[in-house]
Amino acid sequence: MTLQQLLDGGNDWETLRTHDAGPQGALPITPEMLLQQPSGNLFGLSQNAGMGWDPARLRDPEYLILSTHGGLRAADGTPIALGFHTGHWEVGLLVAEAARTLRDRHAIPFAGACTDPCDGRTQGTAGMLDSLPYRNDAAMVLRRLMRSLPTRRGVIGIATCDKGLPAMMMALASSGDYPSVLVPGGVTLLPESGEDAGKVQTIGARYSQGQISLETAAEMGCRACASPGGGCQFLGTAATSQVVSEALGLSLPHSALAPSGQQVWLRAAAQSAEAILRMTQSGIGTRDVLTNAAVRNAMVVHAAFGGSTNLLLHIPAIAHAAGLSRPTSEDWIAVNRAIPRLVDALPNGPVGYATVQVFLAGAVPEVMLHLRRAGLLDTSVRTVTGETLDANLDWWEQSERRRGMRQRLQEVDGIDPDNVIFSPDGARARGLTSTVSFPVGNLAPEGSVIKSTSIDPTLIDADGVYRHTGPARIFLTEEDAIHAIKAGEVSHGDVMVMICGGPMGAGMQEVYQVTSALKNLPFCKHVAVLTDARFSGVSTGACIGHISPEALAGGPIGKVREGDTIHITVNRTTLSASVDLVGEANETFSAEEGARRLAMRSLREDLHPHPAMTNDTRLWAALVQASGGVWGGCVYDADAVITQLARGAKAALKE
Repeated sequence: MTLQQLLDGGNDWETLRTHDAGPQGALPITPEMLLQQPSGNLFGLSQNAGMGWDPARLRDPEYLILSTHGGLRAADGTPIALGFHTGHWEVGLLVAEAARTLRDRHAIPFAGACTDPCDGRTQGTAGMLDSLPYRNDAAMVLRRLMRSLPTRRGVIGIATCDKGLPAMMMALASSGDYPSVLVPGGVTLLPESGEDAGKVQTIGARYSQGQISLETAAEMGCRACASPGGGCQFLGTAATSQVVSEALGLSLPHSALAPSGQQVWLRAAAQSAEAILRMTQSGIGTRDVLTNAAVRNAMVVHAAFGGSTNLLLHIPAIAHAAGLSRPTSEDWIAVNRAIPRLVDALPNGPVGYATVQVFLAGAVPEVMLHLRRAGLLDTSVRTVTGETLDANLDWWEQSERRRGMRQRLQEVDGIDPDNVIFSPDGARARGLTSTVSFPVGNLAPEGSVIKSTSIDPTLIDADGVYRHTGPARIFLTEEDAIHAIKAGEVSHGDVMVMICGGPMGAGMQEVYQVTSALKNLPFCKHVAVLTDARFSGVSTGACIGHISPEALAGGPIGKVREGDTIHITVNRTTLSASVDLVGEANETFSAEEGARRLAMRSLREDLHPHPAMTNDTRLWAALVQASGGVWGGCVYDADAVITQLARGAKAALKE
């Protein structure tokens, strides 16, 4: 194509205009408004008329709808430009449904968006270094958008996936006296034949070991996202975040995990718009919903579902944004020891049902019924329905919706809903144990996390304890680790120690590429993983993450040498766990002696941040470190950061 062909566009100037008639009618303003209102409010009315809103209705109350919508769809749903992921591909339909409801109820809807990336798309790439930092950036942008419509009466947030949904909850949590409602963006359907979106991410590792053919990889990869919208089919971070939003009381009952694109999913958006109008009429603000009791309820429901360990980062961040107490590691330990796991979902099992099947079985309100009967929830908390959680659960228990959904699961999939969501007694009978353990030890003095239910059950001793002792294999990048796995260089019994993956090293990257490969390669079942990075919510296996302090912050994990002997124990009954250096060269010793030797060692000389680490992520890591670190939710605590900067400035002046 020549320059002339590229730039010439015909004689468009012949129809170009410099003036237009403008909207007909007049602004519904009064002398008092002209005298007392700020100019921005008045000019806002002009712009609203300019965008085509009926001037006679410009005094209707204004509500903001924020979403993580991505991509561009034609009217028939075909793609014009793709989104980053299916999760936000259909979210615009929810925005439209909520907006039409507000418009029909004599309110003025505004819509804005801050789209989100896909952790699945960035697995094993430099894009993962932006994943967790993005959450804070998006929350800031969403909060700024909220404040940029000062005439708003309330905000509806619509979001689906791993970072966009936690960011939206963080933004809405700051609403204070303003009402807010969150609409979970739903889930995608299972393929009629094929693999779910979690397993399909292992086609590269399985092909490299000759487990599947090129044709099988191509077919499975094509079918995995069986419907065009919604989060993944497993109870990973996206689905767990939806569950948590409902458990917090921010979302309507039985709205989490709805199948994207279907009528029940659309109805939730319309009902959420009705709910925010009801909150306004009743004078209920977000701070009336988000309380310390609501945060604890969310932790309880998270434990009962066996949700993603990433919510250990997100729930404290939501609490912080709401001005509430952030849960500590001790709080998480206490909750997980007290709360039984009641849900059989991917990836935990034992059967592993898809999220849409969990939805049909009753999802959050059904789990909450069992928790209420056991006295494990605070049901006096208020929710976005305007009623207490107790009243919501009374409705659910007697509702036609509950009966119809559970019956539909039996009809379409032949699944008994009571085999998806158990009572506490039923869960014990099936051998379900609490999900998350928090190993400590000489390699993790400030703690770590493991989804203990995801360890292969054949590796658990008769007393319910996982025990593993093996040689350390050191990897400074995920790329080196996945190469070793694909090349068959990781052996039975090894302990893969992946360091420099924490906030300072790689933005606390998610290393699902490694854990998924280990799960699906039979020779790797007996391999354990230690890392200062984090895991995807769909990760399984003996994988210990969030090891603190991280290597680049001087943590003892950064002192481990190739061939060191590491011992891991995880008691799935008591949820006590440990990870320790217990040997070097041909010598073995106690964990106490291991701590002494680690204290005498220097950090490895080859520690370094990921080569693709950007200044954006370096700045995020520094702010997070000053704000309570990983266990504080990786937030920005303005007071703590400003205090440390002031101390640094004073110290610099003294020099």
